[in-house]
Amino acid sequence: MLSDGEATELVSFLTLGTRADVKGQASEYILGLTGNRDGCRYLQSKPDFLKALVTLTSDPSIAIVKDCFHALINLSADETLHQPLVKETDLLTKLPPKLLDPEYVFADRICTILSNLSRHERTCSEVFRALQEQNIGLDRVVEIFCTEGFNKKASLHYLGPLLSNLTQLPEARQFILDKDRCVIQRLLPYTQYEESTTRRGGVVGTLRNCCFDHAHHEWLLGDAVDILPFLVLPLAGPEELSEEENEGLPVDLQYLPDDKKREDDPDIRKMLLETLILLTATRVGRDIMKNKNVYPIMREFHNWEKDPHVVSACEKLVQVLIGDEPEDGMENLMEVEIPKDVEEKLKVLDTKELEQIEKDIQEIEKNQNESPQGLER
Repeated sequence: MLSDGEATELVSFLTLGTRADVKGQASEYILGLTGNRDGCRYLQSKPDFLKALVTLTSDPSIAIVKDCFHALINLSADETLHQPLVKETDLLTKLPPKLLDPEYVFADRICTILSNLSRHERTCSEVFRALQEQNIGLDRVVEIFCTEGFNKKASLHYLGPLLSNLTQLPEARQFILDKDRCVIQRLLPYTQYEESTTRRGGVVGTLRNCCFDHAHHEWLLGDAVDILPFLVLPLAGPEELSEEENEGLPVDLQYLPDDKKREDDPDIRKMLLETLILLTATRVGRDIMKNKNVYPIMREFHNWEKDPHVVSACEKLVQVLIGDEPEDGMENLMEVEIPKDVEEKLKVLDTKELEQIEKDIQEIEKNQNESPQGLER
């Protein structure tokens, strides 16, 4: 790593007024440092370098700006750098407003940095507050996200994970779930957005977080939102169901074509199932999902699914769909207080389940290792 003297000299080159070639070499060196954990941790205690990187995102040289954004993405991916980046620089006041510029070429990099910084609740709150203070707010973020081609030079797909991260906060969920704003209805079609796994996953994560607020379950599943088809359709395949099973389903899930494909990302499939499980935590949610005949689609999905983590989530959902109703006083599973002795038993069961999943994964890996070598995949 650099000595104190070398660090002082290097940071003096990272200014807007420095000659372009010298500044370019200095920013390239810093980018190299951020390419590994040790380099990132070194810069954690060097706020002058962090400030300089943010300042140089406004440099006239595209190459230097690109290096600085790349370095900030690397740094923001390290949780230990979150507070220094937020507290020691003007990143949260300087970068977010540029998202409003439909011509800004580095908008995707800003989305990625904000998404990284908002992963954990403490910094997430600061990102949320910064957006609000600059009159960007969730309403503008959602508006930009839902406006196809808002920025001709950037996809803005990482606004999806940013929304998902922000909705870990109750105040962000309150905005998304506001019955007068129709925000969640605008997001629903993106559960099937084929062009980007990132955007699709971000929206599913947002919906999952919103379903933690059980008071909204009846509204979400009712006609005003009708969330169920948007969660179940990505999990449905081309298998033929009986006439009776089809007729019990919502119209959008009936008689699916022979070429119907399921969501191809296992993490998104798992999040969809977790969202459905959350909706079964209330009596009204369970009743609606049973009445709308979700079980046959889950049955076929379970037969198709190979990922052990996703299979486990599916089995939990199916158990609720075909199981008996809880006894009186236990209808809302999110409000039930679990006795300590029962909680300890559940922890043991969870550990056993994890051990079984690990065994399943090892078996899958063993089978993969035993497959013929030299074949194209």
